[in-house]
Amino acid sequence: MDECFQCRRNTNILFLGGAKRVSMAEQLVKAGKDLGMVVSIFSHELNECEPIASVGKVIVGSKYTSPNIDDELDEIIATHDIHIVLPFIDPAIEVAARCQVRHPEVFVPVPSADVARSMFDKISSAQLFEQLGIPVPKTYTAAGDLQYPAILKPRHGSASKGIIVAYNHDDLRQASGNIDENYLVQQYIAEREEYTIDCYVGTQDGEVKCAVPRLRIATAGGEVTKTETRHIPQLEATACDTLKLLKLKGAVTLQFMRDLQNSRFLLMEVNPRLGGGVICSIYAGANIPRMILEESIGFNAVPAHDWNEGVLMTRYMKEVVFFNNNII
Repeated sequence: MDECFQCRRNTNILFLGGAKRVSMAEQLVKAGKDLGMVVSIFSHELNECEPIASVGKVIVGSKYTSPNIDDELDEIIATHDIHIVLPFIDPAIEVAARCQVRHPEVFVPVPSADVARSMFDKISSAQLFEQLGIPVPKTYTAAGDLQYPAILKPRHGSASKGIIVAYNHDDLRQASGNIDENYLVQQYIAEREEYTIDCYVGTQDGEVKCAVPRLRIATAGGEVTKTETRHIPQLEATACDTLKLLKLKGAVTLQFMRDLQNSRFLLMEVNPRLGGGVICSIYAGANIPRMILEESIGFNAVPAHDWNEGVLMTRYMKEVVFFNNNII
């Protein structure tokens, strides 16, 4: 296989919204080196002075909701000879999916735009999960049916922003607009553990290459700051079933809750992209960066089911300092 990688020795990867994903960029560069490839990172951002500039080239551009975003990315792909496109924030996933259709020569490991869109409408996705028989917390379809305590999640929100835990009717006053239309309202389970499952599904053969559960020990602003890999056969099987039922492919991050009182796992969220904490799973042995590079030249990625349990990752802040837009 290594000889085939030599046929495209230089590989250019475009991050969409990868401002803080320095570690992921470094892992892709390392995986490329192991395969005899020279990987270069580019990242499409709103601001030139982002941490990713320490390992790659920042390309300043428009918001992903801009009407000109598709033309903008087409130009970047042509100008910088981009081979792989990876989204790192929710609004960029649908944009990447459209890019996949326009540029079949570029590897974009995401599901279709329709699937991506459905995953970020929390009400629609919860309904779909229930229809497919995927276990989820009890969902209230009308405010009049609500039982306390309940958790309200903005219908199109992300990164834990705007979430409200309501213990009584007065708590609902924090919600803005029509609750039935603007929020997914579900049973709040206080005695719980939260798990992230880092997954990769082969874009060619549909095989689940890895599904690594991590206990979310500590978070800040919706981002995990301390996490540990755990082998949990029931959860791993449920994750694989979920991926297949939803016909997902490429990198996928699943969020599950363990209801400690009733000893059950419940799906909370599906993000069809790489999560920030995936670095822990990579160090545990699930080499997703290598999988991406393997598939980018047409090979089936090598599965990684024999990963290490008990790999603990904790994170800290590191400064990237700019002066006159140059890193110092």
